[in-house]
Amino acid sequence: MKDQSKHVSIEAANAVASNFIRTIIDDDNRSNKWKGRIETRFPPEPNGYLHIGHAKSICLNFGMAKDYGGVCHLRFDDTNPEKEAQEYVDAICDNVTWLGFEWGKHLYYSSDYFDRLYEFAEYLISESKAYVEELTADEIREYRGTLTAPGKNSPYRERPAAESLDLFRRMRAGEFPDGKYVLRAKIDMTSPNINMRDPVIYRIRHIHHQRTGNQWCIYPMYDYTHCISDALENITHSLCTLEFEDHRPLYDWVLDQLVDKVPCHPQQIEFARLNLTYTVMSKRKLIQLVTDKLVDGWDDPRLSTLAGIRRRGYTPQAIRLFAERIGVSKADSWIDMTVLEDCLREDLNESAARRIAILKPLKMIIDNYPEHQEEDCFAPNHPQQPEWGKRTVPFSKTLYIEQDDFMEEPIKGYFRLSPGAEVRLRYAFIIKCVSVEKNAQGEIEAIHCLYDPDTKSGTAGADSRKVKGNIHWLSLKHAQPAEIRLYDRLFNDPYPDSGDKDYKKTLNPDSKKIISGYVEQALVDAKPEERFQFERNGYFIADRYDMTPNKLVFNRAVTLRDSWGKAVHAS
Repeated sequence: MKDQSKHVSIEAANAVASNFIRTIIDDDNRSNKWKGRIETRFPPEPNGYLHIGHAKSICLNFGMAKDYGGVCHLRFDDTNPEKEAQEYVDAICDNVTWLGFEWGKHLYYSSDYFDRLYEFAEYLISESKAYVEELTADEIREYRGTLTAPGKNSPYRERPAAESLDLFRRMRAGEFPDGKYVLRAKIDMTSPNINMRDPVIYRIRHIHHQRTGNQWCIYPMYDYTHCISDALENITHSLCTLEFEDHRPLYDWVLDQLVDKVPCHPQQIEFARLNLTYTVMSKRKLIQLVTDKLVDGWDDPRLSTLAGIRRRGYTPQAIRLFAERIGVSKADSWIDMTVLEDCLREDLNESAARRIAILKPLKMIIDNYPEHQEEDCFAPNHPQQPEWGKRTVPFSKTLYIEQDDFMEEPIKGYFRLSPGAEVRLRYAFIIKCVSVEKNAQGEIEAIHCLYDPDTKSGTAGADSRKVKGNIHWLSLKHAQPAEIRLYDRLFNDPYPDSGDKDYKKTLNPDSKKIISGYVEQALVDAKPEERFQFERNGYFIADRYDMTPNKLVFNRAVTLRDSWGKAVHAS
C-alpha cells in the first residue's frame, strides 16, 4: 500500500495546493462555463456522527467555494427517516461550524424538495421513463444480473404509463404496505453498469419523518434525489468520493431527462476518500462500536468521529492543515495516523501554553530545605512566546516528581535522578539524591535529596554548575489532584477496516487509561477545551464536559512525539 506519510513543511501545507479539481474549475472559469459562478455543497446523511473522512470533504467543498469567491451549501440528505434523527443534524451543524466554515442562508434538506421530486417522478412515468414494479426485492436482484451477465427485463417493465401513474399515486396515498411496489427508472437492463439497470427510485416506507411528519409514506432513493437536489440548488461542481464514480451515468441520465425542468446540470467530480490507519470509517462499524458499548459514546476521544477527536483535543486548525497536507487525488491510498498527529503537534506547539503535571507521582523530600519555608519559582507560559509572560510555581520542602525520573539502579545513558546523582529541578535548584525510603514490601515511598541554594534558576548563581539531567516537579502542598485520561489508538491493527477481518478483535485494550495525577495551581482556572502542553508528557485538553473548578479532568490529545510501538519520553 502506498505510504503518504511523508512530512512536508507547514508553510507548504498552508499554500494553496494545485489539484485536478482546481484545474477543472480554472478551465471552467476560462471558458465561462458557469459565468464565473462556483457553488459546491456538502450533503451528509443525518444518520450518524461525522468522522475524520467527512472533514476532508467539508474542507474541500467549503474551501474550494471560499477560494473561488463562491458559496457552499450544507444540505442534509434526509430521505431515509428510519435511520435519521435531529440529534445527528445538530451534531453535523456543530461539526461544520467548529471546523471554521459557514453556510449562511444556504442550509437545505432533501426533504425541501419532496414535492418537486414527486412531480418529476410522475413526469418520468408519463414519458415512459419509469414504471411501477411489483417484483420482490429478491426477484429484482435476480433479474438485475451480475457484473459478467446482463440483466433481464421485468414482466412489469412495459406496464402502460397510465397504469403505473395510477399505482404510483395510490402508493403516495398510503394504499399499499411497505415493499408491495417500488418505482423504477426505465434505462437499460443490459448495461455493463449495474447502476443503470432500471434502478429503484422510490420505495414505500410508512414511517414518521423528523421534518415532514406523516405527510409522506413514499421516499425517493439517494441516486434519484441527489442529482435533482444539486440541480435545484444551482450547484456547479458536485464533489463526491470515488465510490460514486459508477453512479455518475445515472446522475447524468436523470438530469438529462429533466433538462427542461431543472435550472442546470451540475458536473459530478469524484475524488479519493480518506483512508486513515488505525481507524474505522464505516458508519455501520462506528454505530456498532457505540451501540455495543465498546466505546463511551459518539464523542469518545478514541473514535475517528469529529465529536471524538474534538474531545480528544484536536483543533480545527490542525484538521484543516491535515486536509491540505494530504491533498486531493483520484487514486485511493492510505494515510498514516502520524500525519494527522504531526499536524496537531505543529499547531499546539505554537498555540498551547506550557504547564507542569505529574502523572505518576513519587514523593521527594529536600532534607536541607527549611521545614516551613516556601518560595516562588517562575516558568514561562511559552518558551517561544515571551510576550505571554511567566507564571508562579511554588517551591517547598516536599515535592512530587515523576516515577520515571528516578532509577535506583540506573542503566547506561540514564541522566535523570539516581542515588548519588545530581539533576536540576526545572525552574528551581540543583539537587542531589542522598537516600531512598522504602516500605515493608520494598517499594520506594520517597526519596531524600539535598539542594544547592546558590543554583536557583534566574539568579546570578544559576549557571555556577552544570548537570546533565533536568526534571519537572510540583510542590506537594500546592499540587492539585487531577484525573488524567491517557488515550491511545483504538486499534492495534493499522488496517482494521479493510478486508473481511473482524475489526473488533483488533481493539487495543490499552487505548484508554485513567490515572490520578497532580497539576500545578495555574490549571485550576483552566476552561473546558483549553489546551496545554504538559511539559515532557504531551499535549492535553481540559475535558469539554467533565472539567469543573472542583474536578480537574484532562485528556491527552497526543504525545510530544510519535511513541507508537516504542517507549519514548520526550525531554
